Amino acid sequence: MEIKEKITSNTIAIALIWLFHVSGIVGILYGNSQWFVGATPLNLTLSFVLLLWTSRENKKVYLVALVAFFVGMIAEGLGVHYGLIFGNYSYGDALGVKFKEVPILIGINWSILTICCAAIARSMVNNYFIRILLGVALMLLLDFVIEPIAPVLDFWEFEGGKPPLQNFIGWFLVALPLNILYQSLKIELKESYTHHLFFLQLLFFMILLLQLNTLQNAL
Repeated sequence: MEIKEKITSNTIAIALIWLFHVSGIVGILYGNSQWFVGATPLNLTLSFVLLLWTSRENKKVYLVALVAFFVGMIAEGLGVHYGLIFGNYSYGDALGVKFKEVPILIGINWSILTICCAAIARSMVNNYFIRILLGVALMLLLDFVIEPIAPVLDFWEFEGGKPPLQNFIGWFLVALPLNILYQSLKIELKESYTHHLFFLQLLFFMILLLQLNTLQNAL
């Protein structure tokens, strides 16, 4: 019964995020673009809640989520107000409620990315140090894909229009200790939700990036 419950909850969670992400892609490109972009906070919040739900058997995940949230919020705050770590940039309104000019969802996204990327790395590689570097690389990959379309979606925008090299160095420096924390706690997540969520986020932003001209005209 317990195994059946785990499989059912994981399957439901995966089905929900596929539904939301695919609907988001279709809606942004071919429907009411502004409405679907405005639904981004709902999508991220749902993804985070389901991440915690599918990971409930391992309470260490909650610790990582909490640490990643506060580390992410502090790092982003230093960037927005002082140009430190990531460079000079500001957030738009698409990501919802802000604290000190930083959307709360950005902290949540740091939690999501840390857990998903570290979990994927742990499932793929046995070596402790390579796991850490792979987790950081996956986080950098997603940021690299999002950056060109972030201003179009009103997520954030760097001074001068393009992210500086400092941004990616900053991501590495912030993501590294978070991945070290995850791997040091030896967290084992057998559910595949983390893999699906990362793949969907990557797919979502890659498709939007490929349709950048269409997206700019629609918004």
